[in-house]
Amino acid sequence: MNKTLNILSAGQHEADAATGRVLQLPNDADPREADLTGVTRIELHFPKFTDGRAYSQAYLLRRRLGFTGDIRATGDVLIDQLVQMQRTGFTSAVLKEGKDVAEAQRQFERFADFYQGDAVQPAPHFVRAEA
Repeated sequence: MNKTLNILSAGQHEADAATGRVLQLPNDADPREADLTGVTRIELHFPKFTDGRAYSQAYLLRRRLGFTGDIRATGDVLIDQLVQMQRTGFTSAVLKEGKDVAEAQRQFERFADFYQGDAVQPAPHFVRAEA
C-alpha cells in the first residue's frame, strides 16, 4: 500500500476508467454487508466535510475485511483531511473543485510520521524498527 494518497482533480477522476468492478458505497452503508467479489475500487462519499463516517468505513474495509484494492474518497474532500484519509485506509482522493493538487501533496511533507499506529502502519512508532 502506498504511503501517500493518489490525489486526483475532479477531471482526473472522471477520466479514470477503472479495470474491474467499482463499488460506490453510501456513507450510511455497512461495509461488512457489501459483496466485494471482483471489486477493485470502492468509492466512499463525504457529503459534507464534517461527516466522517467514510473514515470508519475505510478502516473497516482495510483492517477487518482485508480489502487490498483502491479505496477512493469522493465528495466534499478538503486538503486538511487527506492525511487522516490515508491513515484510515484510503488510497486515493478526489479533491473538491478549485483545490490545488500540488498544495494537497504538501500535507504529506508536513506530517510525515506519527507515534500511533493506523490502518497503513499498524505498529506504533516506538516498536517500529529504525530504518
